[in-house]
Amino acid sequence: MEQQPILSLQGVKKSYTGKTGGTTDVLDGIELDVAEGEFIAILGFSGAGKTTLISTVAGLVEPDEGRILLRGKEIDGPNRDRGLVFQSYSLFPWLTVKQNVELAVDAVHKDRSKAERAALVKQKVELVGLGHAMDRKPAQLSGGMRQRVSVARALAMEPEILLLDEPLSALDALTRAKLQDEIERIREEEKRTIILVTNDVDEALLLADRVAVLTPSPAARIGKIFEVDVSRPRDREAVNDDDHFKALRGRIVKYLSALNAESSTVGESAAQLPGVTPLDLAPPPKAYQEAGKTNVENRYLEFFKLDKVYPTPNGPLKVVDDFNLIMDKGEFVSLIGHSGCGKSTVLTMAAGLNEISGGGIVLDNREISAAGPDKAVVFQAPSLMPWLTARQNVALGVERVYPHASRAERRDIVDYYLDRVGLGDAKEKMAAEMSNGMRQRVGIARAFALSPRLLLLDEPFGMLDSLTRWDLQDVLVEVWNRTKVTAIMVTHDVDEAILLADRVVMMTNGPNATIGKVLKVDLPRPRDRKALLEHPKFYQYRQEVLHFLAEYDHGPAAKAA
Repeated sequence: MEQQPILSLQGVKKSYTGKTGGTTDVLDGIELDVAEGEFIAILGFSGAGKTTLISTVAGLVEPDEGRILLRGKEIDGPNRDRGLVFQSYSLFPWLTVKQNVELAVDAVHKDRSKAERAALVKQKVELVGLGHAMDRKPAQLSGGMRQRVSVARALAMEPEILLLDEPLSALDALTRAKLQDEIERIREEEKRTIILVTNDVDEALLLADRVAVLTPSPAARIGKIFEVDVSRPRDREAVNDDDHFKALRGRIVKYLSALNAESSTVGESAAQLPGVTPLDLAPPPKAYQEAGKTNVENRYLEFFKLDKVYPTPNGPLKVVDDFNLIMDKGEFVSLIGHSGCGKSTVLTMAAGLNEISGGGIVLDNREISAAGPDKAVVFQAPSLMPWLTARQNVALGVERVYPHASRAERRDIVDYYLDRVGLGDAKEKMAAEMSNGMRQRVGIARAFALSPRLLLLDEPFGMLDSLTRWDLQDVLVEVWNRTKVTAIMVTHDVDEAILLADRVVMMTNGPNATIGKVLKVDLPRPRDRKALLEHPKFYQYRQEVLHFLAEYDHGPAAKAA
């Protein structure tokens, strides 16, 4: 006799009515059975209805149609049998770790004695590795530690099903990896049924028994369910040598890429790019230009013995130490490493936004000493004027760099790049009314429109979901292929680093961070994500980067020779 699922979603539908009266179908007939003790990952893109789905299971949102059954009985609102952990920590800042968890325990387990409740709090806080931080308040904890408190609080309710709504998406790569390990340990020790909402393929594959993929909005449904028949425990480095894992990962990525292609917003442009060159705002003397012509293609950008020191109450702190790198004109370098290793510090010094403590940076035979439009920067948080439209935000830089071009030519430049990043229909939209993904597209369009000597990208996709991230990677690849601008990109994403770069530069942990290893990416261009997965060298490169990051997981290792 087949065992009854602990949770069953049957034809679940949900729509919302907008301010203008229009109706948006979010979920369209979700069908899913979850076995007791199973770990299900729901993989989907931003806006696909993942949070609506998990909130419906939690009983916080009522479906318009369909049923959600828990042990054969239809759910009726939220209950202690379903513990939910959100993306944001939602802790009381004036309470300690212990008190935040006690609140849930006292509310749910009123039938237990004070000693029993105290023992439960202690056990769950220790389970997430925070026994040493019982009396600390949230302000004294890192983001990862706060999220552990949220998990401990949910587990202390002793739910039958643990619901995790992208709990790790706002964390850096190292903290995210540590909490993934924590969730795996909890799964093993607690034997609970877990449903994880995520947009990270690797996270889903490392943790889940099955991966259910939601189709993009509107009217999302479960498109495919993949069995993760990879033996546990799953080591994030070792699985790169597992052919079965690689094949499964390839199938999921290809399916997601197909969904991405159906809803992709990468655009063509009706505007022709004018044949005007930017006016150099600070041209060097003619003799200097003549003298610098010989070697500029091969040593276009040079970091020489670069140091950065910050003053602290305990004395000078050297963040970057003896950073040396030579780049050819038109080369794309990815800079990768754990949080706090000085990647963004190197980038801001190259942009002229951060004073250099020692050594120097030479771009096109001129030492960098100040910021300027010849060095375009795209930050993780889009830096737009919210009261201006997309077109006006890009035009601000274009008017400064191309004062000698006609108004029509400047407009064509703006339109060309906005079309290229998929904003052809949103040029007159105010920045304040745009999503993060749309604002980042404007930032990329603005950077390329300046025709910079150097393009600097500081985790420009770090705040975005997978679909938007892949879409904008495609935008970046497409526009870079046309311009061949010299570029440096800071990223935490190993696949992104390999997809985009000619070389991946790996930095050791800070303080005194420096270059630990340089990986030459010998893959043909133009690059395609699906073709990349099938290339025999891809997983070899991926393994090299992951191994380096694992070596520096617990602090600085010996400096590479």
